[in-house]
Amino acid sequence: MRSSCHSISSGSESDLESDYENVKLPRSSLHDLRRQSTGHNVSGEMSDGRHVEYNSRHSNTRKHFARSALQYTNSLDRNKSGDEMLTGTASTMMQPLVTLAPMVLHPQMTQGPVGHCVSALMEMPTCPALCELRAQIQELSRSVETCTREVVDVRREVGTLRHEVSSVQGVKDDLDDIRENIERLEEQTRKRKLRLLEQGLTCFLAYSIFSAVLGMFQFGYNTGVINAPQSVIEDFIVEAYTKRYGGIKEEVRNRATVIYAIAVAIFAVGGMIGGFGGGILANKLGRKRGLLLNNLMGIAGACLMGFCKYPNSYEMLIIGRFIIGFYCGLNTSLVPMYISEIAPLTLRGGLGTVNQLGVTIGLLVSQVLGIQQLLGNPEGWHLLLGITLCPAILQLVLFSFCPESPRHLLITKNREEEARKALRRLRASHHIEADIEEMKAEERAEQAEARTTLCQLIRTTSLRNPLVIAIVMQLSQQLSGINAVFYYSTVLFKNAGLSEEAAKYATTGIGVIMVTMTLISIPLMDKAGRRTLHLWGLGGMFIFSIFITISLLVKELIQWVTYLSVVSVLLFVVFFAVGPGSIPWMITAELFSQGPRPAAMSLAVLVNWMANFLVGIGFPALNAGLSSYVFLPFSILLAFFWVFTYRKVPETRNKTFEEIAAIFKSREDRRTLRQTWMAQMQHLSTLAPPSAQENTALLAEEKFPKDGPRKTL
Repeated sequence: MRSSCHSISSGSESDLESDYENVKLPRSSLHDLRRQSTGHNVSGEMSDGRHVEYNSRHSNTRKHFARSALQYTNSLDRNKSGDEMLTGTASTMMQPLVTLAPMVLHPQMTQGPVGHCVSALMEMPTCPALCELRAQIQELSRSVETCTREVVDVRREVGTLRHEVSSVQGVKDDLDDIRENIERLEEQTRKRKLRLLEQGLTCFLAYSIFSAVLGMFQFGYNTGVINAPQSVIEDFIVEAYTKRYGGIKEEVRNRATVIYAIAVAIFAVGGMIGGFGGGILANKLGRKRGLLLNNLMGIAGACLMGFCKYPNSYEMLIIGRFIIGFYCGLNTSLVPMYISEIAPLTLRGGLGTVNQLGVTIGLLVSQVLGIQQLLGNPEGWHLLLGITLCPAILQLVLFSFCPESPRHLLITKNREEEARKALRRLRASHHIEADIEEMKAEERAEQAEARTTLCQLIRTTSLRNPLVIAIVMQLSQQLSGINAVFYYSTVLFKNAGLSEEAAKYATTGIGVIMVTMTLISIPLMDKAGRRTLHLWGLGGMFIFSIFITISLLVKELIQWVTYLSVVSVLLFVVFFAVGPGSIPWMITAELFSQGPRPAAMSLAVLVNWMANFLVGIGFPALNAGLSSYVFLPFSILLAFFWVFTYRKVPETRNKTFEEIAAIFKSREDRRTLRQTWMAQMQHLSTLAPPSAQENTALLAEEKFPKDGPRKTL
């Protein structure tokens, strides 16, 4: 090997020329190699003077390159028989040639003779090593091209990412603007709410509420007025029936009992119809005009009942009770709606309780006047029924000076100037912009529900939850057992062991307790909250309904338990007045915005009167069948209503109608999200779980994807 290297290094230029034919190199190329090896300047063959500097700077490299070429050509002539030596030497020589060629040659020189020489050397298939080297170079070139394409793709992706980043930045700026607007609106809403909370009770507002609550007084009065003179009214029916048809006394007495039950129950039937039509009347005529026209029905019903004695017509009594029931049904729909719409935010709870206060005062007045020494006797019972004419005429006169509901004028009728005028009268102030803005906010939030019919109310998913709550709240009032106490309190007290006279005074005591506790609950309504008071009321009624059942069971065994029964009934009424007596009327109007409120009130009042009718009809049969256990079904229902209120009913204290609607919207969104999640989980559970091999394959694919590693910047 050393001798070969020595012979190669001692080769002459003549030897290079003699082997020209074997190497097949052009003489011009060899001539240029000689000139480069001697350091002659080749820049004379180039047009640019900069090549002189280039040649001088790399002269040593060129000499080495030319010397290596000469050595390689000499080795081809002198070592033709030594293939192994030639292979090693050629590989050794070609490596610097291939490496140095693009480095030492100027780009223009590669086009000249030297470039042809190098190209010829690289294309010579002299040995397998060179072929392998050429293949590696070609593979490397393809890899470089692939990398170049990937770099271009990456640059393109980087440009796309930059564009997306700029788009995201724009979206972020928009979100910041939206967030600022939301914060500004929230601040304005908070300030507006603070101004609303500063509003108080004015004289004209109190006058308007008193005029409207006369309708609820009529409801309470006509509910309890039929109770005290029961025996006197049955005697009148027996006398009228006997004069008209004759018959056996006992049969006539039984028929009189049935007719009396019809007269009691027909009041609830009329109430159902009137309550159901209250929403339609409120939308078409308005709250004020609806109440004024309703008083004409009250006057007609009172006249029929008051004059039924003179022609001995119990039919007039039944028709009068039906008309007065229709009148009271309209009142129970229109009056709470009107009061909730004119009341300030801070007083809405307390003023809503005034509805129940009117009912309880009406009950108390009917019980007091129904005492035998006053009008509960054969000479005055028809006057007791007909005296309802006076509140109807009084309301017709007083309510004529009251304004229409500002919310109805602004949102439903779009009469802003009239709404402002009504608000200035009700608030006794010119600073009413907070109320106007709150009404407009409600209008904007509920524009899609501006005209909601009863069918739309039932079909609308977003209103279903508050509708169910309103219906159950009305049922919690009527199916709690309180109507059984109102209608048959005297019988209950007699069954507990009291005399008839003591039972009547105990019934009057129920009315006094109702009025007292309702007055106490007015300030508590806006301090403790609707939901809290309703839970306390239902819980107390549940406990004392159990006590009533126990006292009825052991009254014959223990004498003093009779007084426990009376006390339990009175405390039962106390807790009813605290919560279920007033809250259902108020909260039904609060749960709905201006659009669906009339239809919701109609349906809720219809349910209330239906439950009232069922209790009035079914309690005598229930009392005969269960005897001492008559309050046990009410105890079960009270437990159910308590659980429902605890889980479903929201607190509406000091909240605007818009905020209450937002509570149900968030609940609906959470319910939809939970249903979607459950559906997805159920779908995933139906799929077969992957095997161990599939898991391994998925992990391997995630770790080593088929498309190669992800491109990174």
